[in-house]
Amino acid sequence: MRTLSATLLSLMITATKVLAAGGGSEGEGLGLLATFFIAFGILIVLFQFIPGIMLFVGMLRGIFSAGDEKLHGTTSAK
Repeated sequence: MRTLSATLLSLMITATKVLAAGGGSEGEGLGLLATFFIAFGILIVLFQFIPGIMLFVGMLRGIFSAGDEKLHGTTSAK
């Protein structure tokens, strides 16, 4: 039983090293259209990130300017 478990353990260690190395039987990678699709997705995320940051900064300005008006008592009654 001890030799069987030692043999299985050594086979598992060797097999995981071989599988992690890739074995050289990989495909040719991403095609041109797949690269363009991923780049397009990244551009969409970036172009949505910029207005989001601007909105966040505007919210922070609104929060802190409202706090300053309450602190100084300069709220205007309409």
